[in-house]
Amino acid sequence: MLSRLIIPVSRFSEFVEFADPYLPRVGEPGGVEPWVLSVLVAPAADRQIVADLERIENFNLRMEDREFSQVYGRAVIDTIETKAATPNEIDRALEYVPDEIFAYFEMPVDSDPRGMIATMASLDAGAKIRTGGMNAAAHPEPAQVARFLKACRMAEVPFKATAGLHHALRHDAKDVGCKQFGFLNMFIAGVLLWEHEDMSEQEIQALLVEERADAFDVSPTGITWKERSIRHDRIAVARERFAHSVGSCSFDEPLADLRALGLLSSSSEVQS
Repeated sequence: MLSRLIIPVSRFSEFVEFADPYLPRVGEPGGVEPWVLSVLVAPAADRQIVADLERIENFNLRMEDREFSQVYGRAVIDTIETKAATPNEIDRALEYVPDEIFAYFEMPVDSDPRGMIATMASLDAGAKIRTGGMNAAAHPEPAQVARFLKACRMAEVPFKATAGLHHALRHDAKDVGCKQFGFLNMFIAGVLLWEHEDMSEQEIQALLVEERADAFDVSPTGITWKERSIRHDRIAVARERFAHSVGSCSFDEPLADLRALGLLSSSSEVQS
């Protein structure tokens, strides 16, 4: 369930020091595939992003060095995350991003994101939305999130969502003074929207604010919400091509929620 560990570019040395005991090594059972990382870099408009990308290249070269990887664990950076405010910033930043690195651009959602997302339609990049934060002001409105998702689908631009997604369903978070989005709502919205391109922003919004677990039918064959459904094999396609990631800075809370909903039965199933 932890696809990529996300770290800031400034904390490479910390990562190598503390993660090394857990990283796979050449010659060890299961030690062929390195950990994959996503790295937070400077904003797209900041020239610092060029230096950050150079640090990423040096990190990957070091980890690929056979002599080094026989002593230390292996990891590879294949994804970056940055912020952009205009289509031109996206274009300029991608001039420096190497082909082997996939870039997500976090964009403001308080204004219409369709222009920026449309710019990415022919580019190998993804859109990122921040769905929460430390206070109510950091949480976008459901209509804004629905607009973002619909724009991504229309342009066939993959997305990732992050922040405030600790719990499965939409709920009232008293510690931040507002309602927070559920990661299950966000995930199901993404895969159903990929399958049903005709979903309106109003329909997506209704799904995002759904607070009842029994509104979603998760069966051995697929997922259904109201009149919309998707088979498991199509979910795999949606995950690969559109709904890339729904992230949380908590690991235990999402698992506990899924178990409480009966979608995970034991910790052994997660580990396998």
